[in-house]
Amino acid sequence: MENQEFKFSGSVFNGFLMLFVNFAVLAASIAGIIYGIIQLDASNGAQGGWLLGGSCLLLVINIIMWCGLMELEPNEARVATWFGKYSGTFSQTGFYWINPFYGTKKVSLRARNLDAEPIKVNDKTGNPVMIGLVLVWKLKDTYKALFEVDTQTMAAAPNTVGSDTKGLMKALESFVRVQSDAALRQVAGQYAYDDEDNKHNEPTLRSSADEINQQLEEKLDERLALAGIEVIEARINYLAYAPEIAAVMLRRQQASAIITAREKIVEGAVSMVKMALEKLSSEEIVELDDDKKAAMVSNLLVVLCGDESAQPVVNTGTLNH
Repeated sequence: MENQEFKFSGSVFNGFLMLFVNFAVLAASIAGIIYGIIQLDASNGAQGGWLLGGSCLLLVINIIMWCGLMELEPNEARVATWFGKYSGTFSQTGFYWINPFYGTKKVSLRARNLDAEPIKVNDKTGNPVMIGLVLVWKLKDTYKALFEVDTQTMAAAPNTVGSDTKGLMKALESFVRVQSDAALRQVAGQYAYDDEDNKHNEPTLRSSADEINQQLEEKLDERLALAGIEVIEARINYLAYAPEIAAVMLRRQQASAIITAREKIVEGAVSMVKMALEKLSSEEIVELDDDKKAAMVSNLLVVLCGDESAQPVVNTGTLNH
């Protein structure tokens, strides 16, 4: 059976009630110590010794009882262990007291952001690209987070894990960062950066953001489930060619854009020339033989497709010469 989180079922008392009891026991033990010392000075050694010893023992017990007080804010939890054995997770908000011999580790269940720095990845076609992601995650299973992942060695200060919530969450964040890097590389390597020729009609990193984000989220869920972490959202927030090929790819994109624009210009110019010839012929404005039509077509295409404005030339002759 797979180990999993369960609710703490040990004895739990109201923290304010136990706070009052602790103060009462503390006052009683101090009073007993003082009275025992007085009895010793009054030559009543036996009674004073017993009273002094009992009061000191009561004071030690009281000090231990103070360790059982705990406070929990919303979306926080305490993982309880009984001499190394997992005893459940306590997540009820408020001020409570439990047996101080239970070891407790405080964890945060709140959502956290991870803004990963862009990394260099080779896409499906082998082009190096820079890609980054933003991830929203939170802790879902405290048992897996504490006992399935070695947070002790991942933490910057291993001795603080368990007593310091920040240290534990930093260790889990380190785990999330490494797994996010691996998942991002895996997903990015399955797609091309862009379909330059628009021939394959396949999803790309640039054109299929929703599909890429969904697959990235699924991969992260698979990887982070080991640590009891739930992925709320994962999105690519940075995408660009790597610096060493960025200039070349920019020129390629510019050339592709120029070719596409030229195709549109030529297509429009041909249709305009065709319309002009049909208009001249249908309205019998002038009769043109094949040579004159060829010359007219050539001139119109030069005018319509040229980068610069045409300079008009006035022909004083006739079309029949």
